[in-house]
Amino acid sequence: MTPVIPAPHSETIGPPAQLAALLNGAGISPANDTGWIRVTGEDRVRWLNGMVTNSIQDLKPGTGCYNFILSAQGRIQGDAYIFATPDALLIETVASQLPTLIALLDRFIIMDDVELTDISDTQSGLLLSGPQAAILLDQIGLPVESLDELKQQKFTWTGTEVTAIHAYSPLVPHFELWTDAATAAKLSKTLLEAGATPCEQQSREWLRLLEGTPLYATDIRDRELPQETAQIRALHFSKGCYLGQEIVERIRSRGNVHRTFHGFRLTGDLPPIGTTLDADAKQELTSIAAIPLNNGTTLQLALGYVRREALDRATPLTYAGGVAAPISLPFSPIEASRLQTASESPERA
Repeated sequence: MTPVIPAPHSETIGPPAQLAALLNGAGISPANDTGWIRVTGEDRVRWLNGMVTNSIQDLKPGTGCYNFILSAQGRIQGDAYIFATPDALLIETVASQLPTLIALLDRFIIMDDVELTDISDTQSGLLLSGPQAAILLDQIGLPVESLDELKQQKFTWTGTEVTAIHAYSPLVPHFELWTDAATAAKLSKTLLEAGATPCEQQSREWLRLLEGTPLYATDIRDRELPQETAQIRALHFSKGCYLGQEIVERIRSRGNVHRTFHGFRLTGDLPPIGTTLDADAKQELTSIAAIPLNNGTTLQLALGYVRREALDRATPLTYAGGVAAPISLPFSPIEASRLQTASESPERA
């Protein structure tokens, strides 16, 4: 028997309660900042496989993978999820990346039968996240329980087609629902009545830090190399040639990079974005937040880059006004509570 999740209170709840819903229940938000590119043409699979870091040629209809788009020098120019359909490839990325990615990709269409179309205006999406997300979707007639990560499935809901995607879910399940605008509005209302909590950008940003997921243009810039980001899920080492592959392979053959993306627990003042660690420009904090926890405490958490030898020493690093202790990601709420009640002044060895 499917459990009934109580409907939320009528009053608006703040970001801390929204985060609690994302971690323990189900939180819903509009997918307003997502853009879509439809890739068609007979050469689409071969061509796109040569443009991105993951294996497009291995994708079956309904499946997807995470990718970087690189320069010839191996620097990251953007990131995207790519899904296969029977007659097209769909590139999903942050809307702000669309102009740059379309211009970059279009430059490499020479004699290929490939066409790129921005279809963002035809898509209306919802994000539903949390341990209870699949239960709520099943409850309203969208059974996604058996949908594996980075797979999509089409449903008919109240007579209209809805595409559900089980998105990347490092800490809690994330589902995307894509349909027309009127159906998206109806879906949102139905999910709220079923018990989903409306969530704003702030609570989702806190969840992103807890999950340790880097954001392009914030944590990943066009100067980063793929292996520096620790997102090996974006790389395929036996797919054949692609733009920037030579640098990626050279790094792998030499035994990895000197610095890596990582999480940090901060003690002391909350520093500004871009703060360096141990006065080393190669070690910096790229995302920073003070995250309120259920037990009434606040976790100061950051994402950024650290030298591998500093990680091997397993000692905290300093910045102006505080200390940054490297931590593993994703960062569970239970672990967050435990660490927050531990010593507030970790000492360097």
